[in-house]
Amino acid sequence: MKILSSYIIIGTMALSAASCSDNWLDMEPSTAVETDKSINILSDVNITLNGIYTTMQNAYAYSGRLVYYGDACGDDMMAYSSTKRTGNYYTFNFTKDTSPSSFWAYPYEMIGLCNIILSKIDNVETKDTELRDYYKGQALALRAMLLFDLTKFYGYPYKKDNGASLGVPIVTTVLDKEAKPKRNTVAECYTQVITDLKAAIAAMDNDEGKAFHKGRINLFGAQTLLSRVYLYHGDDAEALNVASQAIKGAEAEGYKLWTNAEYATAWGNDANDGTKGEVLFEVVNTTDDSPGKESLGRLHSPSGYKDICLTTSFHALLNSDSKDVRLKLLVYSSKRAFVNKYQPQDGEDIMDANIPLLRLSETYLNAAEAAVKTGDNANAVKYLDAIVTRANPGNTVKGTTVTLDRVMTERRKELVGEGHRFFDALRDGGIVDRHDVSGQSKVSSTKHYITKAEKMKFSWDYYKCVLAVPKAEIDANANMEQNPVYASSIEE
Repeated sequence: MKILSSYIIIGTMALSAASCSDNWLDMEPSTAVETDKSINILSDVNITLNGIYTTMQNAYAYSGRLVYYGDACGDDMMAYSSTKRTGNYYTFNFTKDTSPSSFWAYPYEMIGLCNIILSKIDNVETKDTELRDYYKGQALALRAMLLFDLTKFYGYPYKKDNGASLGVPIVTTVLDKEAKPKRNTVAECYTQVITDLKAAIAAMDNDEGKAFHKGRINLFGAQTLLSRVYLYHGDDAEALNVASQAIKGAEAEGYKLWTNAEYATAWGNDANDGTKGEVLFEVVNTTDDSPGKESLGRLHSPSGYKDICLTTSFHALLNSDSKDVRLKLLVYSSKRAFVNKYQPQDGEDIMDANIPLLRLSETYLNAAEAAVKTGDNANAVKYLDAIVTRANPGNTVKGTTVTLDRVMTERRKELVGEGHRFFDALRDGGIVDRHDVSGQSKVSSTKHYITKAEKMKFSWDYYKCVLAVPKAEIDANANMEQNPVYASSIEE
């Protein structure tokens, strides 16, 4: 079993895709190793970046687990059954001894690649300084994204105790294989994430960083991610500022919200420099290079593994407006509703669908939420109305005082199936409330099958709202501390 430093000392070799026969607890990254000596010229940096993006494609990374965890653990979606891949997360069926290692291993493996790049790139000689800066910005932004997600998985929400509880180890250098880092606090993790994103934005603030690069994060993706981080951290004025900048800059470069007419099928569009659409950063999968049958497309599809479906409570919420265009994304089978967001491009199979990670719709919602929290109703109306009227042109929030609940409800409707709900519900001290709603004839076979009350309705005080540090890491690293309760004798 590997320890953290083993995940970090890696090279540009991609991880092998998971197969449907893999046990959910057994998956570990490959051990192929290259050294940081492989980076000498700018093309070497690009190859290493490709290694990161290839790793993101893995079903145990951003083409699967690292996304669907936030839906399966929430209250808008649920595992089809306890035997499905999402079942253990929906039921919180893990202990300190069985907590999956992939949530720890894959992000740290990619962080290791980022660190290799960042340790070398300033010394790479080139006349194309804009491209070098863009490469550096990508490495910084991706490292920030990975640390942010690790902190969400293993650390309690920042607002619970102003970040005093333990997060994860912050690793910004290339470690030797004997390293045994300690966990940093959640507050320290957020400081590092924000620092990296600010540096990434500064590095990408040029023509190269603003340009469309399919499957790669750019300036506007980094700004959107920073606005999200600021909301989690409680920096609402900063969130509004950077989200507004992202919207203005992205739209000046040709990005735009999908229209009402485009919305139902735009998810499968082949975005390009001439038709950018609204996806700011996505994992690109192809017929020759995809996660295969374990991909999100097949997990969400009733013609695939039909792994995760809508709850009756969310189905009722979305159907409260029969003209909401997002209803067109629902596919029904066996009296259950599935979300059809992971649509393949022409000529591809559903397992090859791209995975949007940052969309302009979220940028608008981040701006609206931040505006409400800072008492700026004019901007709250401006940004929320764009999403509301796109969903149903007959609706508007103009002439109203936008409430936080109104924004968060719209956020649920817009971002369902994209890995947000569990974290959105808890980050400001709210609750996950799993309950069944009667009268939903189209999904009459859907019913929560959890029996323990503490798993049906919970806040950030529920100890399983964070993952246990993997047992292999605890066993191998004497400096590693386990999360509370998991380490005690009263764990379930």
